[in-house]
Amino acid sequence: MQWASWSDFWAMGGYGLYVWGSYLVTFVAIVLEIILLRHGRKDTLKRLRRMRRWEEQ
Repeated sequence: MQWASWSDFWAMGGYGLYVWGSYLVTFVAIVLEIILLRHGRKDTLKRLRRMRRWEEQ
């Protein structure tokens, strides 16, 4: 597909809102997933440290 101008590119033949909205939703979902994974990792490491301390007592 060829576009005559940048505005045509961003409009994507009338489907620009859908196309760019889909990219935005996907980007937000990926960033949220990374944040949740990091939080879960920290929580798991805390639990393992507590378990190790409890076993040593």
